[in-house]
Amino acid sequence: MLRFIGSILVIATLACAASPRPFALRAPYTRDSDLDPVSVPCRPDPSPSDPTRQRCAPVAYVSPWVWDQLDNSVFARTSRTLAVDVGAEAANANSLDEVADSSWFENRIGAGALSPDQLALGGCTVDDMLPTPADVPDGAWLVDHGKDNGSSLGFRVKVPGKGTYMLKADDPSAPEHASAAAVIGQAIYHAIGFHTPCEQVVYVRRSQLELVPGLARIDNKGFAHPFDDKALDAVLATSAHRGELTRMTASKWLPGITLGPFRYVDTRNDDPNDVVPHQNRRELRGSGLLAAWLNHWDAREQNSMDVWLASDAAHVRSSPGIVRHYIMDTSDAIGQAPTVPELGGRMGHSYNFDLGQVVADFVSFGAIERPWDRAVHVPGREKFGFFSVRDFNPETWKTAYPNPAFLRMTERDAAWMARIIARFTRDELRAIAGTAQFTDPGDADYITGVLLERRRVILERYLTRLSPLTDVHVQPDGRICVLDLARVHGLFAPGRFHYEIVLRDASGAAVQLPSEVRPDGTVCFTPRSLAIDSAADTTPDGHLARRVTLRIRNGTSAGPLEIHAYDLGARGLRFVGLQRPAP
Repeated sequence: MLRFIGSILVIATLACAASPRPFALRAPYTRDSDLDPVSVPCRPDPSPSDPTRQRCAPVAYVSPWVWDQLDNSVFARTSRTLAVDVGAEAANANSLDEVADSSWFENRIGAGALSPDQLALGGCTVDDMLPTPADVPDGAWLVDHGKDNGSSLGFRVKVPGKGTYMLKADDPSAPEHASAAAVIGQAIYHAIGFHTPCEQVVYVRRSQLELVPGLARIDNKGFAHPFDDKALDAVLATSAHRGELTRMTASKWLPGITLGPFRYVDTRNDDPNDVVPHQNRRELRGSGLLAAWLNHWDAREQNSMDVWLASDAAHVRSSPGIVRHYIMDTSDAIGQAPTVPELGGRMGHSYNFDLGQVVADFVSFGAIERPWDRAVHVPGREKFGFFSVRDFNPETWKTAYPNPAFLRMTERDAAWMARIIARFTRDELRAIAGTAQFTDPGDADYITGVLLERRRVILERYLTRLSPLTDVHVQPDGRICVLDLARVHGLFAPGRFHYEIVLRDASGAAVQLPSEVRPDGTVCFTPRSLAIDSAADTTPDGHLARRVTLRIRNGTSAGPLEIHAYDLGARGLRFVGLQRPAP
């Protein structure tokens, strides 16, 4: 028996030590097939005007907040503790160590040049932007619904030529904060690649609103209340003002049929395109680091939305179509306190119920000093709560209660998100902060500064272990160039950076290549061909004999970047994959 166990251990060790399977000669996977329309079964969906109406779309998912918090804080947490969960890397990372464009994510700031103005628009287009009050006639905006449930007050309006928008008021205890967090957060989420609604700060005057009579709204306890002129005036009175104008957040109604939130775990069983368990999607795992950057402690399934987009836009309930996944409502980011203000300093450092911290405090008789014990407001910036770089640790940062995808974030998922976060320039972040239309311009400067400081903490942690080299591309003269994000952001002293580039062929023969370092952090070099693509050579293009690996180190403690390619001789190198081995 001992000999048998020993044999198994030896086999397992050899299997783990074996070299990884080579990349095949094919183009990297850059577009997910979940963007291709699919059909779902039809079911009765009668309406008062059409008793025979059909719905050929997925069913709506209802996500009770109390149950979601209880499940993720207690039941799912206990289940994970008792289960044998060895963990794994994200299931949808492609051969370039990135994620493909999909119904979840579209590569934006990391994939091409976007102007500060484009980034500041977020999920809006120029045509979505609402006019100023001076350009709106009296009674032009029709209020047709009061905002149901939620912590913020608001109402829905129909704007001629623009569409339908939900208008939400700021919390009177933190004027301008919720609206600012909504537009800044959504613009950053959108720039990074997530689908978001169009959010903008607007100022309205009472006379431009026309109220449909007989409206009602449903409160958090499920009770209906009239939404009349008195209720509308009460909503407007709670928000910040500039003279007679009321400041609000305008969120454009999403297209298609809303299906309720998406879950951060498992898949939708009525969407044939949804095949990767959500907790194993890199974009959802990596968004935990994005939430930490913004201190978006309320990142949970209720702040998301799935919509069904029918291929036939004239018949929204028809098939085929696709489900698109949106991140919603970042109004609790950049320092907003929860409903209980005393919890404000805890947000990002502790779950609402953090058993580990409770036990530690009990055992130590409360002797452990916590970050919220020393948290202070910045004078003049009290509206932003405790949003600062003090005590910020992206590795230990927490949402209000456990998020199953964030809990599975690996080093590679976080490094992927850090490489995207590194793309924002100061000017771009300042342009995004400017969309908040703060009364005090210094508020936008403050938010920009804190975002830059928190970003540096993130980059120092996640771009100094796995390789920070990215943007591999071939120039017209055949030179290969990569961008060193650690050099761009000065994460090490300039003298630490020196580049070693080794080309290794399938036989194991290696040669070191000289490099050129440019002021913008780009490193370029000229590869050597194996010269096996002669007229008499019959080696197939995809044969292992044509495989080459370029291994690049930047001289710091970070691991190397490995570029895998096939040498096609006169036709050059064909890139097939990137890897970032651990140092």
